[in-house]
Amino acid sequence: MQIVLRDDDPRCETLALEGWSVVERSWAAHLDVRDLNVEALTRYVARVQSSWSVRELGVTDVPAALALDLLTRDDYPGGAATRHTPLDSVTALPNPKRRAFGVFDSHDLLVAMTYADIDGNEAEVDFTVVRADLRRLGLGLAVKAASILALARAGVKTMRTGGADGNAAILTANDRVGFILDEHWLTFELIEHVPESV
Repeated sequence: MQIVLRDDDPRCETLALEGWSVVERSWAAHLDVRDLNVEALTRYVARVQSSWSVRELGVTDVPAALALDLLTRDDYPGGAATRHTPLDSVTALPNPKRRAFGVFDSHDLLVAMTYADIDGNEAEVDFTVVRADLRRLGLGLAVKAASILALARAGVKTMRTGGADGNAAILTANDRVGFILDEHWLTFELIEHVPESV
């Protein structure tokens, strides 16, 4: 069993005293669209467009999104706080309240994607993922930047996201596109200590 609490929750101290251990650390962040660096975001997208195509996903992209999700579903670090819920035919379907963006290779194969849920003028990033063999090429940064630009044009004013402390790549990408960390979370687990036999 795991319990997830914000790091400033007084129950954290109680759990520690009761023998619970911190097994994962995670974070949340916000982005105010008024503070966007549009020039930088546009540049992140442009950097990859000589070799890749970055665009919003549509209905016809659902099979590709499901395939990439299946390929990468075990790639998310962290425990209960950051566990990725696998896509299905419903959650993979983009719509006005759930928009998705992707990066495609020269064979039109989807290799990176991000999904965001929209509620009025607020958006929450559900997840961002890049195929394992193509990481560190700026594809995650590009797809995040493209999504932020599009959502800002559509009237979104604030965005939220989160992830595991162990995911250095997404922390760096979020910082570069303008997200500001504002919450830190601890995942506790009660670990049974088996006494050593005499």
